[in-house]
Amino acid sequence: MDLKNEKIAVLFGGVSAEREVSLSSGAAVTEALKSLGYNVEGIDTKDFPIEKLKEKGIERVFNILHGGIGENGVLQGALEQMGIPYTGCGVMASALTLDKFRTKLLWQAMGLPVAEMVVVKRGEAVNTEQIIAKLGLPLFVKPSSEGSSVGVTKVKTIEQLLPAIEEALKFDTIVLVEAFLAGKEYSVPVLDGEVLPAVEIIPDGEFYDYHAKYVSDNTQYVVPALNDERQAEIAKLVKAAYEIVGCRGWSRIDVMEDAERRFNLVEVNTNPGMTSHSIFPKSAACVGISFERLVERVLELS
Repeated sequence: MDLKNEKIAVLFGGVSAEREVSLSSGAAVTEALKSLGYNVEGIDTKDFPIEKLKEKGIERVFNILHGGIGENGVLQGALEQMGIPYTGCGVMASALTLDKFRTKLLWQAMGLPVAEMVVVKRGEAVNTEQIIAKLGLPLFVKPSSEGSSVGVTKVKTIEQLLPAIEEALKFDTIVLVEAFLAGKEYSVPVLDGEVLPAVEIIPDGEFYDYHAKYVSDNTQYVVPALNDERQAEIAKLVKAAYEIVGCRGWSRIDVMEDAERRFNLVEVNTNPGMTSHSIFPKSAACVGISFERLVERVLELS
């Protein structure tokens, strides 16, 4: 099948808290496909009802929406209902993995390592002393269903914990309070079931927050980050995590080391960023896959 004969829409933007990042990813993906000769149109879903894709003659979708309905299974279900093939994970994996809490419950149930956590739900009383007695300090507070580190706080004192939870609850009804992992941070791309080289992230700042991800030019990315033995170890863990939650096509899985250098799973990104700062293209380039070829391969897997 020659996909260059099809009319392809790149869906980006949208209305989630990750809109600005998605706009950048969408522009880069659209330009790459155009440079390869594809019949492609970039569409910002903030201004365009997706039910009209068929009216525009769209035959295939490259989904590069980050967060919200672009990653939570809603868009995937709509496209399946319309019979339009799309990139990335299906309905179930998308819905599951945008929810960090339930993703971690599943990984835990299958014996995979994750940081110890306490769950706080909107409207519940919060016992900060009890949480710190269990998890210690510092710790991380994050919304269960947001990406790009939106609403995430590193908490160093008991006085900071409740304000951090209240901030995270602005973005979700469920908040995770997680034990601090003292080791290095990695992000590991998976393309068509193949685990690519892990990228070590050395953030500009205390942790890999929104500024460090998308604004700062001082965040460092080391790739390849691991020797062959450690890469094989992290690849085995990531492949298991990817398959357990039902991913397909492409995804990126974040991993952190604890103080004993044991790997712990953090979260799944089913529509990884494709901006100038993004990790997936850096890893792909390490094994000889250009940005344009990476975009084309993801499209071919739709």
